[in-house]
Amino acid sequence: MHDISEHDFLNKLARDAEAFRGRHVADIVAKLNELSSEAAAFLAARLPLEIAAEVFDHPSLDEPQDILFALDASKAASILDAMAADRLADLFRDMEEPPREQLLSLLTNETRRIVASLLTHPEGSAGSLMTTEFVSVPSTWTIGETLKHLREVESARETIYAIYVVNPTSRRLERAVSLRRLISGDLHAPVGSVARYDTPVSVLPQTDREELARLISEHDLLAIPVVDEKGHVLGIVTVDDVIDAMVEASTEDAHKFGGVEALDQPYTQIGFLEMLRKRAGWLAVLFLSEMLTASAMQHFEDELERAVVLTLFIPLIMSSGGNSGSQATSLIIRALALGELRLKDWWRVALRELPTGAALGSFLGLIGIARIAVWQKAGIYDYGPYWVLIALTVGLALVAIVTFGSLAGSMLPFILKRLGFDPASASAPFVATLVDVSGLVIYFSVALLVLHGTLL
Repeated sequence: MHDISEHDFLNKLARDAEAFRGRHVADIVAKLNELSSEAAAFLAARLPLEIAAEVFDHPSLDEPQDILFALDASKAASILDAMAADRLADLFRDMEEPPREQLLSLLTNETRRIVASLLTHPEGSAGSLMTTEFVSVPSTWTIGETLKHLREVESARETIYAIYVVNPTSRRLERAVSLRRLISGDLHAPVGSVARYDTPVSVLPQTDREELARLISEHDLLAIPVVDEKGHVLGIVTVDDVIDAMVEASTEDAHKFGGVEALDQPYTQIGFLEMLRKRAGWLAVLFLSEMLTASAMQHFEDELERAVVLTLFIPLIMSSGGNSGSQATSLIIRALALGELRLKDWWRVALRELPTGAALGSFLGLIGIARIAVWQKAGIYDYGPYWVLIALTVGLALVAIVTFGSLAGSMLPFILKRLGFDPASASAPFVATLVDVSGLVIYFSVALLVLHGTLL
């Protein structure tokens, strides 16, 4: 019975492969993600090579190395050789041994050389995201010659929406011509004559993905050339690759900002022990940091014994400072990622956050004072004969703490970036912990000034 069921299952997969011939690649990827590696390999082996290569090029395919490893070696070699160079580099960058070495051995010498070159660039840089499959022509060619060349090489290039015109002698990049302008030009005119701009937008291999995204968005490009110091075109980064990279980066930042080590797999596929490992480290660090809060309270133990009423407002004080700090941190991290702010802009941010924090703190302080006054007058709670001074303490403390929280939260991303760390590491829990400890010191310092000679 088991053999019959397995036979029927394989027949169904074979029929799926036939049905997928006219379907979108994303639909095939979604189906493969539902199957085991062996079943996915059985289906992938029956797809046309061109479609199979597009499937493995797709960033949403889960565990592509496992599927390739389950394929027949010759089929896996054919698919690997047909894949885009940048996707292939990403695949081998994330792969572990022994599959990595075994699959690398299936590549042709030329493909292996290209992949090795791409892997030398840091992850997330233009060099790591670029593909070497682009169209370049010498500036001496006519538009007619260029169009003829495009028809010959179209199937072997990732995109032909931009053609890069280079000096025939030095091979330096001179122009970038869009396909739209090319097909509307005079066939006998020089190819560079229809370029919209004299100087094409280009980047160096070390340019990071945030800058790539900014340039592509700002100049409305479908692809951007990557050049070396001499202006030679090394490859191009297409807009879809930048989008994929930014989605990955934003996911990592979201995890870090929540106080979690970045997940390298979908949430539902992370094992129990792996999930513990990803979360326990940050929790331990934050717990040890929060122990400083206990130390701060111990330092003011005598004051707490004499004015127990002050403890009622500790959660209010701590949460307000932490929330203002988290707000500022999230705004600055996003602005840094979008290129709206640079490291040199820290003082502008500080000058902006100081009055903003003071205004927000004053707003919350007035609410706090009003709340104490209403509760006292309405008989809901008796804060004692010095309730006015207690209300003033809470109000002034909120002004100071929210101002400090806004300033600290806005400066922390700059400090981390200056030290070479990812600004997203300034997670909301980390900022909240920092402001919690500082907030207690500020709160009791204000209380000592206002309540000196009365409760303290």
